[in-house]
Amino acid sequence: MSGTIDYGNLMHRAMRSLIQTVLTDVQATGLPGEHHFFITFDTQHPDVEIAEWLADRYPGEMTVVMQHWYDNLTVTDEGFAVTLNFGDAPEPLYIPYNSIKTFVDPSVEFGLRFETQDEDEVEDALDELPEEINLEEIVEEPRKDAEVVSLDSFRK
Repeated sequence: MSGTIDYGNLMHRAMRSLIQTVLTDVQATGLPGEHHFFITFDTQHPDVEIAEWLADRYPGEMTVVMQHWYDNLTVTDEGFAVTLNFGDAPEPLYIPYNSIKTFVDPSVEFGLRFETQDEDEVEDALDELPEEINLEEIVEEPRKDAEVVSLDSFRK
């Protein structure tokens, strides 16, 4: 066992599992009610599969919408495949979960954002923490009694 718990990766894994569960349900029964998804992903991720013209048009990231028309949704443990309509041209996409940057369902104001920090930023933040905390040095300010204020003093 390592010396630390990697909370960031654990949280990302749980969030990706949530996306997989939602998409698996949609694959089985379709989108319920007004639900729809905006999914932003890294087009440079090595496992992303999109048409060359889409990769050229969106060289860093791309947001797709699953709402009225989508087809061939296939959900796996690593990602999902779906065919979406781009200007009356159906295009198959494969999006691995670990390429997803945001997953939003605006119909219920739900969203997930996957933020990455490079290791230097994390180490710098950890270096700023004190090595040990002496609880005896933490002094709680004494509580003051409530003060009654007359509203008349604020009236003109």
